Amino acid sequence: MYYVYILANASNSVIYIGMTSDIHRRMFEHKNKLIDGFTKQYNVHKLVYAEEYPTANEAISREKQLKKWRREKKDALINKQNPSWSDLSLTM
Repeated sequence: MYYVYILANASNSVIYIGMTSDIHRRMFEHKNKLIDGFTKQYNVHKLVYAEEYPTANEAISREKQLKKWRREKKDALINKQNPSWSDLSLTM
């Protein structure tokens, strides 16, 4: 399986959209700041949304689609699945 996911910082003011084939490994990397870049710089490591796809191409396509959306539409997507914006990685 492949995953498209959205991370947020503690105050939910900054979000990041990514894609991976191993969601558990990727969350470990984000939470432990093992990867230099945006998520490390802005402390974005709370998993607030995720979708599963059977192929990498489908996941990449969805990731690109979400990244083009306005922030309000992304927030609505998160609110539909996770209205409290709780860290979903804590229950995986």
